[in-house]
Amino acid sequence: MSLSPTQPPNMLFIEGDLTIRRVQEMKDVILARLAQSQALEVDLAGVTEIDTAGIQLLLMARRAAQASRKELRLVAHSHAVAALFDLLRIH
Repeated sequence: MSLSPTQPPNMLFIEGDLTIRRVQEMKDVILARLAQSQALEVDLAGVTEIDTAGIQLLLMARRAAQASRKELRLVAHSHAVAALFDLLRIH
């Protein structure tokens, strides 16, 4: 997974795996980005693999955004993300 240090604070592009191996790292990144802006857009087009830990992370981020009255948008779902969302009926 790679993160570009030049990303604007209201955008987050995730590439590579979003699996249990990277969840803690990504949790810290997502929460820091949420703290920096009123709305955060998470681009998932580059996610090549996602597991239930990755889904739990995204749901936690959604709850954190709601609790702090901020907006979190998950956009550009990769095939891997869309397939797991469909399987788990997450919309």
